[in-house]
Amino acid sequence: MSTLPNRLPDENSEHRLLEIRREAERRGRIDAPGVAPQGAPFPQANPQAGYYGIPMLKEPQWTWEIPLYFFVGGAAGSSAVIGAMARWVGRDPQLARHARLVAAAGGAISSGLLISDLGRPSRFLNMLRVFKAQSPMSVGAWTLAGFGTASAAAAFAQFVQDRFDFGPVRILGNIAEAFSVAFGLPFSNYTGVLIGATAIPVWNENIKTLPLHFGMSGLNSGVSILELLGNKSAPLNILGILASALETFEGFHIEATRKPVMEPLKHGVSGWLTRAGGALSGPVPLALRVLSVAGGRRRLRRMASYSSLVGSLITRYAWMRAGHASAKDYRLPLEISEHAGEVQPIPVEEQVSVEEERLAG
Repeated sequence: MSTLPNRLPDENSEHRLLEIRREAERRGRIDAPGVAPQGAPFPQANPQAGYYGIPMLKEPQWTWEIPLYFFVGGAAGSSAVIGAMARWVGRDPQLARHARLVAAAGGAISSGLLISDLGRPSRFLNMLRVFKAQSPMSVGAWTLAGFGTASAAAAFAQFVQDRFDFGPVRILGNIAEAFSVAFGLPFSNYTGVLIGATAIPVWNENIKTLPLHFGMSGLNSGVSILELLGNKSAPLNILGILASALETFEGFHIEATRKPVMEPLKHGVSGWLTRAGGALSGPVPLALRVLSVAGGRRRLRRMASYSSLVGSLITRYAWMRAGHASAKDYRLPLEISEHAGEVQPIPVEEQVSVEEERLAG
């Protein structure tokens, strides 16, 4: 029950009410404070505390497996494409063989990580009951199923061919490899679309660049894994330079974008992770790869590969952490500025006008 004293309106309160009404008509808002009765059941909602201090968005419910799934899937999908190009254009059978194995292993690990996050295999199978082209999650589940099947078939055909060199097996392996490329290309970057097509502000703000960002990060990882397996061809290094250059550009893009929605990528733990991952997958391997070309030192390429893998993995966890921080900030979905709710003083001219109107009325 309110403890405010009971009182009847008087001339002063009626004049004040008239002033508030005229101010509202003229300015479209009022700055007069309201009355909060003592013992009221609800707290006051204001720009400083948000909607009763409760975040408007739920934080992402994904577990630690999902960022790792993003990382492994990007490397596996890119490796499938690299291996096919090495076989069809580069005539590099060793690189093609290693790429098939990496793609198959990545497809199997990705399936295990996704099922682990879902809790049980039946939930993943339920995702395949219906195909929804407008749902990135449905498209991603079907892409994973197609890529995992095709890459495993191509790797098995490679295993048999290495021992028996049987013509029909070689043909079936090439067909499976073509399907793995068709599924691997979107599999390497669809996760950027997946997180961008959400209500999390920092993810949705970057929906146009996230697919390219994740795709280049996956390409960087695929190239690095294949190089660490002993493949030292020049085209691989060129792909690594391209991916690192685009990752460097993405880092500059994030730093140059001056919007409140980008703050989780620049401050706090998520900001430190974003910058560390961006440096290790962008300018650091880029410089090492360029120096390796200029000086002919293969050790620098190996160092660049390790840096790219660590940076790409950190980047996935950084974006996930930024999503959590972004969801907690109630201002972002409402686009409330930092100075919202601050009472601005009424100019003297307006005060005089209000007083003149009051006296005239």
